[in-house]
Amino acid sequence: MAAWIVVALLVVVFNGLGDATLFFRNADEAVAERDSLDDRRFRIQGRVVADSIVPTDTGVDFVIAWNDVEVAVAHQGDPPDLFQENIPVVLEGSWARVDDGSEAVAPSDGVPTEDGWYFASDRFFVKHEEVYVEENPDRVTDYDETPADEGS
Repeated sequence: MAAWIVVALLVVVFNGLGDATLFFRNADEAVAERDSLDDRRFRIQGRVVADSIVPTDTGVDFVIAWNDVEVAVAHQGDPPDLFQENIPVVLEGSWARVDDGSEAVAPSDGVPTEDGWYFASDRFFVKHEEVYVEENPDRVTDYDETPADEGS
């Protein structure tokens, strides 16, 4: 009986550590560290840029930004129900280049890439903004509650 408990605990710990070992970067950090991140999986955070969302047959393409650095995203799969413009999202995947021969699907023509680079995502997280800011104050030091296209 004790052996089964130990096995169950190891499975829980292993699964939890699997998610915890993924690197987490803001979009500007991920771009700055693109060479060192190479094709490793990591999580990237940014705010969905207005008018950048393009639904595709296999998912959705869009652009995220953080500290004025934009990243094109090609997400495979359905986005969460709360997905919309100007909200913070966390995506899981890896860097890819257009026409690099990888299995990643490049963003559609409506989503520009920086020098051919884009983030190939297959896992998508959206958090309610007030909860996200409250739980991640160190990640949102330059958080702007009013999107740029809304003025005073």
